[in-house]
Amino acid sequence: MTTQTKAPPHSSSALELPLRRFTVAEYHAMAEAGILTEDDRVELLDGVIVNMAPIGSRHLGCVNAYVRAFTEAVGRRAIVQVQSPIRLDDGTEPQPDLVLLQERADFYASGHAGPQDVLLVIEVADSSVDYDRDEKLPRCRDTGRYRDAGWAFIP
Repeated sequence: MTTQTKAPPHSSSALELPLRRFTVAEYHAMAEAGILTEDDRVELLDGVIVNMAPIGSRHLGCVNAYVRAFTEAVGRRAIVQVQSPIRLDDGTEPQPDLVLLQERADFYASGHAGPQDVLLVIEVADSSVDYDRDEKLPRCRDTGRYRDAGWAFIP
């Protein structure tokens, strides 16, 4: 019996097919239907569901240090949001490591923060610095007021 050990090469026509992009509403519907679960480390960027790197202990420690520093520094003047989504447009909902948001009485319980709410975005890019800098940032920063927010990448 013969066994194939290598995947066949992709034909050039397969590479030219357009992607099926999703809206934020469709992305949320997938989560509600159980297609995506809380265990799936994904985010929606420009309509594409993108896997996120696992959170290692070095990454976690760095994020925790920034959470403490920013929480103490801003007090009640802003909300420190950690590894939670921001809806930037109908096809983009990234989950940055830390975001400073404008103060809001309901703490964003009535809906995810949008570009107009963002003051600062921090990505702790331990293993994903190239992707975060070259792919994620350009997709996100050109969205409305979000482009005016400060960005910091911590390698």
